[in-house]
Amino acid sequence: MRTKRLIRHAAARRDLELASDFYEDTAGQEVAKRFLSAAQATFRQIAARPGAGSPRHGEELRLPHLRTRRISRFPYLIFYVECADFIEVTRILHERRDVRRSYGKPDA
Repeated sequence: MRTKRLIRHAAARRDLELASDFYEDTAGQEVAKRFLSAAQATFRQIAARPGAGSPRHGEELRLPHLRTRRISRFPYLIFYVECADFIEVTRILHERRDVRRSYGKPDA
């Protein structure tokens, strides 16, 4: 199985930066680095096995191709859609957020 290329939407890039900044501000630079490293590892897992992500939030949002994968050791979900030649990462949200309210809102 080939690894697919990941494309991160601007909202997902912004989400990742905000989460990293939060960890740096509240827990320090080392925790922020661990968060980013765990996110990169999760991106690699998604690229290698996109079908392994959960369809639960996609069903809830009535977006049948949307999947999520949790960032290991951190309470964040990566939302993505598998396309024929690549994977679109659309958002990265805290797992306790109201996904219905905030999924489509990049600044939520």
